[in-house]
Amino acid sequence: MEELLKTPLHARQQELKTKNVSFCGWDMPIQFDGIIAEHGYCRNDVALFDTSHMGEFFFKGDIQTSGINEATSVNIDALEIGKCKYGFLLNEQGGVIDDLIIYRLSEDELMIVVNASRRAIDFDTLNARITNASLEDKSIEYAKLDVQGPRSKAILEKYFDVDLDELKFFSFVQTKVFDSDCLLSRTGYTGELGYELYIDAETSVKLWDALILDGAKPAGLGARDILRLEMGYSLYGNDLSEDITPLEANLGKFVNLKRDYVGKAALVKQKEDGLKRILLPFKTTTRRSARKDFEVYQNDKKIGFVTSGAFSPILNVGVGLAMIDIDGFDKDQSIELRDKRSSLEANIAALPFITK
Repeated sequence: MEELLKTPLHARQQELKTKNVSFCGWDMPIQFDGIIAEHGYCRNDVALFDTSHMGEFFFKGDIQTSGINEATSVNIDALEIGKCKYGFLLNEQGGVIDDLIIYRLSEDELMIVVNASRRAIDFDTLNARITNASLEDKSIEYAKLDVQGPRSKAILEKYFDVDLDELKFFSFVQTKVFDSDCLLSRTGYTGELGYELYIDAETSVKLWDALILDGAKPAGLGARDILRLEMGYSLYGNDLSEDITPLEANLGKFVNLKRDYVGKAALVKQKEDGLKRILLPFKTTTRRSARKDFEVYQNDKKIGFVTSGAFSPILNVGVGLAMIDIDGFDKDQSIELRDKRSSLEANIAALPFITK
């Protein structure tokens, strides 16, 4: 059996008696004090997530001539230094190889943040699409901490000589913390005020300890999944895959069909031909929640499958996303979610499930 990778904070987390799971080749904490409690820390105060499993690639070269601007759906040429943008690495059929965030570090330097499960294929794909430029995978060199929640700015202010009020959503600064380099980004996967910090391994332990002493509560992947789902954020491997396009995933606002990049032609054709299926949000009528791969029925006809599902502590019902066949579907009628043991009634909803 292949040994799981461990983040620099693994030992600290073990001291807290965390419950860990295997996640994308990493030994990651799924919960500390309990998923519902940790969800509350983030929504009401401040939660601290270890997301050091994420991948970080560093590009250096000419943006216009290297091919990097056509390698993903992100228009890097129009991205200002100090800004970052969400987008997709697509295959020729328009399917999502990965969703990612690209950071414009300088005129000719980028950081590309990718999902842990797709790191190898992302690196090979991007490398094959660029010329006369360098791409380095520094994922193992970097640790990443997410500080999320209403009190995140207040708890971070004393560590940075930066006016955090001036740091707008999807902006970042390259700064210092504990005399070490830190990329501080006003981003997150929770819908709350929050920041993501890219730092070295040793500094991540110092900062973890300091933030916990300041009152930040550690939170795991379980709470993170509920938090992102309440906002309707997609999860690769569930709501996105090489067989699902951004248009089918209801993420058309993140793709510009007027500029050229790999996969764009397929998206244009799909839009012209008309979508056959689309990812839609739903709420169950009780506290019970559906899980990935539940089948979706309407009038006893199978019309799709659940991609993500969880119980929302705020709404007190199950919420989720389902890939629905458009033909014959009536959005005004309830749907039924079934697995081999049970069935749930649900209704199509609107995103986000909660307003922040």
